[in-house]
Amino acid sequence: MKYAKSMFCILLSMMLIFEGCQGKQEDKRELNIIDDNYRTYYEVFLYSYYDSNGDGIGDINGLISKLDYINSDSDKSLGCTGIWLMPIMKSTTYHKYDVVDYYTIDEQYGTMDDFQRLIEECHKRGINIVIDMVFNHTSDEHEWFVSATDYLKSLKPGEIPSEADNKYFGYYNFTQTVENSAVYYEVGNTGWYYEAQFWDKMPDLNLDNEDVRHEIEGIAKYYIDMGVDGFRLDAAKEFFTGSSDKNIEVLNWFTNYVKSVKEDTYVVAEVWDSFQTIAAYYKSGIDSIFNYAYGNGEGLIPAIAKMPDNTKKGERLRDAMLKVQDTFSKNNPDYIDASFISNHDNNRSSCYVGNNEELIKLMAGINLMMSGSSYIYYGEEIGMNGSGADENKRLPMYFSKDDENIPNGPEGATQTISESAFAPVDEQLKDKDSILNYYIRAIRLRNENPEILRGEVAACDGEYDDNVCVITKTYNDSTIVVIYNLSGESKQVTVSKDSCDYSKIQGYVCNKADEKPSLKGEEITVPAYGIVILK
Repeated sequence: MKYAKSMFCILLSMMLIFEGCQGKQEDKRELNIIDDNYRTYYEVFLYSYYDSNGDGIGDINGLISKLDYINSDSDKSLGCTGIWLMPIMKSTTYHKYDVVDYYTIDEQYGTMDDFQRLIEECHKRGINIVIDMVFNHTSDEHEWFVSATDYLKSLKPGEIPSEADNKYFGYYNFTQTVENSAVYYEVGNTGWYYEAQFWDKMPDLNLDNEDVRHEIEGIAKYYIDMGVDGFRLDAAKEFFTGSSDKNIEVLNWFTNYVKSVKEDTYVVAEVWDSFQTIAAYYKSGIDSIFNYAYGNGEGLIPAIAKMPDNTKKGERLRDAMLKVQDTFSKNNPDYIDASFISNHDNNRSSCYVGNNEELIKLMAGINLMMSGSSYIYYGEEIGMNGSGADENKRLPMYFSKDDENIPNGPEGATQTISESAFAPVDEQLKDKDSILNYYIRAIRLRNENPEILRGEVAACDGEYDDNVCVITKTYNDSTIVVIYNLSGESKQVTVSKDSCDYSKIQGYVCNKADEKPSLKGEEITVPAYGIVILK
């Protein structure tokens, strides 16, 4: 009898262990990351990220020391498969969007050897590197502009400048006829003016000039040969301000060139404009354009998070995804959407929802379930705050309250990370219900299911209310169902197995780590603000 009881206890223990393992397998499946340009990118502003040498400024070696946080085998890693580096080239400003020398790493950030090591260390971890390519303008201290303006100042009264005498005169948009004094600035007292759409210290390049284009091609090839995987093109709408057709031609030229050097070079552009304008720019053949219809404070993602229940927000989300897919693909069948919530030009996304933790997580979940390449702005994953002046939007990354290697951040910021509504990285890692651990779980789900990034979106039949969005995504004959509960209450959702073809819960991400969906027949119980994948 004692033997039978012992055997029963052993069998019961084994069953419990087996059931526990089954639960864990449901929570975490094998990664299925495909090596292409569909990725999850992490935008890094080096100046404010992590300081390796104690000078108060973040740098390349500081970033290298944090790469395992961005992507590694650790459960404490974000799992991002790409990094977008804001400008790293020699500059006169903290933001470095005024390039002095395209072939030199800014000394505040390190050396070219440091940068090459960063590329190598990223590639070891399956991280692609995309760098900011700023060629709408240069610094006024760039040798091209210095040479051109010195030449203009040397001319005698009435003497006509010539590119034959100074080729750099043709590199910029010089004129004696000023149509808009707000963006034209005089060169000394010469009567000659140059265009500078953003700031008088950032003169605009003349992208009609073939020599300028050859210079840009040389710069791009230099970094591709070094191992850079792609480029983010700054201010693409201002290459020729007011002329979409000419801007599209520039994007087409640059995209074709870099792909002739290395076929899988990735190009993503900033076109901060309306949805229809962004769609038109895809005629260039470029891989990606940041989807401002989704991101920044006025975009769809924060709008959905802030909408009250029972306002057809599930339908609105579904229809937006279908519209993006249909509209963009007409202009470029090979487009890769680039969704985001916020970036270095926008208020921090936590500000959009008044630091409501549940809604911060919901915005993250929607972004990370989007097709294409999703972008995360550093610090977004811990709910960092920052609004108003640009410096406030670029505060130091909040790794710890006690870390001496946290940078000082931009001079002129009027806010500090100590004012953040949420804890730093080291504390959030210990809290299973933190914003950071939500991001880790959501990115893991993205990395387990290639259909999320690459699948063709379709509506899915079923019974659900205005607060629920249900779609399918199909990639290489594999289909998943994605269910979004956009409300603060648990929802019962009925999805037809005949029309949507699924048999199990493939994965999920919920606001609380211990919350789980359930499936019974065709009825799925989805916790508040939960996202469920069926397959």
